[in-house]
Amino acid sequence: MSDKNLWKISAVDAVNALKNNEVTSVELVEAAISRIEEVDDRVNALPIRCFERALRIARAFDADRLNTNKLELAGLPIAVKDYNDVGGVKTTFGSPIYSDHIPRESDATVALLEERGALPIAKSNVPEWAGGHTFNPVHGITRNPWNTGRSAGGSSGGSAVALATGQVWLATGNDLGGSLRTPAGFNGVVGLRPGPGIVPRGERLQSFDSLWVEGPMGRTVADVALMLDAGSGRSLADPFSFDRPQSSYLSEIDKSSLPKRVAFSRDLGVVPVSEEVNNVSIKAIEVLIRQGVDVTHEIPNFGGALEAFQTLRAVLLGTMMGELLEKHRSQIAVEIVDNIEKGFNITPTELFEAERVRWNLYRSMTVFFETHDFLICPSASIPPFPVEKRFIDEIDGKACKTYIDWFSITFALTMTSCPVISIPCGFTSDGLPVGIQILGKPRSEATLLQFAHLFEKMIGISAQIPISPKN
Repeated sequence: MSDKNLWKISAVDAVNALKNNEVTSVELVEAAISRIEEVDDRVNALPIRCFERALRIARAFDADRLNTNKLELAGLPIAVKDYNDVGGVKTTFGSPIYSDHIPRESDATVALLEERGALPIAKSNVPEWAGGHTFNPVHGITRNPWNTGRSAGGSSGGSAVALATGQVWLATGNDLGGSLRTPAGFNGVVGLRPGPGIVPRGERLQSFDSLWVEGPMGRTVADVALMLDAGSGRSLADPFSFDRPQSSYLSEIDKSSLPKRVAFSRDLGVVPVSEEVNNVSIKAIEVLIRQGVDVTHEIPNFGGALEAFQTLRAVLLGTMMGELLEKHRSQIAVEIVDNIEKGFNITPTELFEAERVRWNLYRSMTVFFETHDFLICPSASIPPFPVEKRFIDEIDGKACKTYIDWFSITFALTMTSCPVISIPCGFTSDGLPVGIQILGKPRSEATLLQFAHLFEKMIGISAQIPISPKN
């Protein structure tokens, strides 16, 4: 296998090559380093690099290949989002407060991946603390490789861009309101938001919050299934986590047939969606219709979900960051300060109502799944926007109330607690990727991956990834 082409192959193929002794971990690390040095100065996806650490561990993996080959990832280099800790490597959260912070140990999410053969090679760029557009005062802006004048989305923007440009084969992400799904859609890759407890979370997060989850990102659904095999399981650091299933997600991925009935909604009835995104999404849905799938527009009532999410998100940020705000207010982005302070001011009545909305929405979803297999909608309300904008304030002439309204189509689905995946479904007239979300039944990650894999093959876009950055 030519070293010059290693960056082009899938994660599944790279791991198979490792296990068949056709390539070494060191060769993959060197191929990744070469690709990063070739393209990342144009997109700024991986600003924190740990090449020497990766090479040292790769040599150890290769020296013990008999045992390394038993591991799910077998010594595959990955990118780790800069909200997650890798032992001995900077974690900045995109914040000047933590610009020199080096944790001693990897967090629960990364430690489990490392235990199963993942090899962190770099940290991927993020918004400062949270957000849908990846820029921060420490590492700057991450640019969309399909058009470097456009946003990569967020908050897993660096991970998505690193995948789309072939700098790594897999990357970690996490998702509160859409941070896996928005950048996946913006960059033409795949991001899975699993249900709470599938992938263990580190101690930085509020242990009993069920909105924020960790999840895998890859170039294809099969790659994401592979990473979920490596990243799922129990950890004492996360009280919600539980043992992974006995059969692997990847081994089950081809055991799928077309669903009988799905629902499609352009906007979930709660948020404006641009006509261009809607048109691309409908063309993807027509692929299912031509195959005989019954597509309805009968979706649950998402009324109140956006307001409830805003309440619960504010409480979470207030809980996590209240003490930090007291000490470092001047060093925190104004939008995050506003969110934290909103958490301080939430009334018991607002909190009770938010929990009731979430409770009722979940019950509505269980009724929905009595007659439907999946719910499908766009993964963002708009195509990738100009990179100079901090956020979007209107969609097709309709004003947004808050700075995160433009990706509310993802956080509405967060409120269901169901697994949801974003896959690429087409392109705008000027060549920018558009993604769709597929939401499955609670605890049905395997079935969701199976259908997404089948749909991905029917649409046929994954073969176009990775790419080199375009101006």
